[in-house]
Amino acid sequence: MIQTGRRARQRGRMEALPKFHLQGKIALVTAAGRGLGRAIALALAEAGADVALGLRDAKSDSGVTGEVAARGRRPLPLQMDMTDPEQIRQAVAHTVQHFGRLDVLVNNAGIAPDNLAENVTEKDFDHTIAINLKGTFFACQAAGQIMIRQKSGCIINMSSQAAFAALPTESVYCMTKAGISHLTKCLAVEWGKYNITVNAVAPTFIHTPGTQPALADPEFRHDVIERIAALHRIGEPIEVAGAVVFLASPAASLITGHTLVIDGGWTAR
Repeated sequence: MIQTGRRARQRGRMEALPKFHLQGKIALVTAAGRGLGRAIALALAEAGADVALGLRDAKSDSGVTGEVAARGRRPLPLQMDMTDPEQIRQAVAHTVQHFGRLDVLVNNAGIAPDNLAENVTEKDFDHTIAINLKGTFFACQAAGQIMIRQKSGCIINMSSQAAFAALPTESVYCMTKAGISHLTKCLAVEWGKYNITVNAVAPTFIHTPGTQPALADPEFRHDVIERIAALHRIGEPIEVAGAVVFLASPAASLITGHTLVIDGGWTAR
């Protein structure tokens, strides 16, 4: 009886420990070929998930497929142009067909054309909206339909500190990222009854191929570092990927409708 009671107490202590792993989970990451998408895909694989890789051109694999496999997880490269809702739907369908389910969607795809508001063309406006907002919405919809049937799932959208702080020459980008944060709240409220969590992460400037040209300008880089008010440094992709893994894990099971700002203190000023 004493041993039985001790074992029960030990089980209770173990159950009280939060679980940060993703063993047995199936994740889909959009724009997974480089930068933040690549870092997120590899971090999810490292945490135990098999990973479907949404790629704008699946024939031009950047090596991320092999990197996921090297971590002992199953990769699935997919053609997934985020301006094409049919490709989005097909990528989600192929993920479920291949793996049998979909547990985690990470909406990472996004662009940030740099232009003064008075000079923005309709073409640039529509293209930014098509990827950042429309693509994110229809990926959420396609994954949400699967997760509703499963009665479980987790969606993590890529917002930005630009959703909360105005960035000159980035008016359209800022607008889309603010929209993503609010969309995240709306979907969290609608789909919570199906045991689906919907959150977003909002990074500051991160060292990626996409930010490299801007950060190569010494004056611009200095200004960015000064505005990252607390830590005064540019972020690294893994620092965003870690937050995504947390939000995808059982440890974050009560968090939904939230945008986690990863900005080194920029918006605290």
